Amino acid sequence: MFQIRIHGRGGQGVVTAAELLSMAAFEEGRHAQAFPSFGSERMGAPVVSFCRLDDREIRLREPVQEPDALIIQDPTLLQSVDVFSGLSPAGYILINSRRSYEELGIAEFVAKFPAHHVCNLGATELALQYVGRPLPNAALLGGFAAISGEMHIESVTGAIMEKFPGAVGEANATAARQAFSEVAQHQPEERTAAC
Repeated sequence: MFQIRIHGRGGQGVVTAAELLSMAAFEEGRHAQAFPSFGSERMGAPVVSFCRLDDREIRLREPVQEPDALIIQDPTLLQSVDVFSGLSPAGYILINSRRSYEELGIAEFVAKFPAHHVCNLGATELALQYVGRPLPNAALLGGFAAISGEMHIESVTGAIMEKFPGAVGEANATAARQAFSEVAQHQPEERTAAC
């Protein structure tokens, strides 16, 4: 089982991101589950969502305490929430930021992980460029497909188009493809070849 925890703020599409990951997994014939966890339901409040992927039925129903991958949609959470709690030593970290790990204050922590398991991606900038709104979730899912190798980019864009048919879906799918391309440039060739 591969477990993902997504951290962000209300209004950034954190819950939708987990749902889209599960839809992409279903498209590949895998089992998946997605669910959120949040306190106050207000714009800007910290939100966490979870997604599990497996080749067999998933019976576990509790929040993801020991993720294999983290998607951090809002880098301001790095200083206010323990986003790295329980992360596997071989886990993946994808952060929505173009700032260096030193600037983010996490250089020492991420140095413990394989270099190709940690990536910062300007997903908000990609969303603004392609979608016209600062919603980084679709771009981050494209980046997730590249960094983890857990799913094909076509499955991610297919899930986006199914959830958001028309121009909105096309714009988000384009942002996801661009993010995939940017992240794939820094990944081992054998991983992205399968994606």
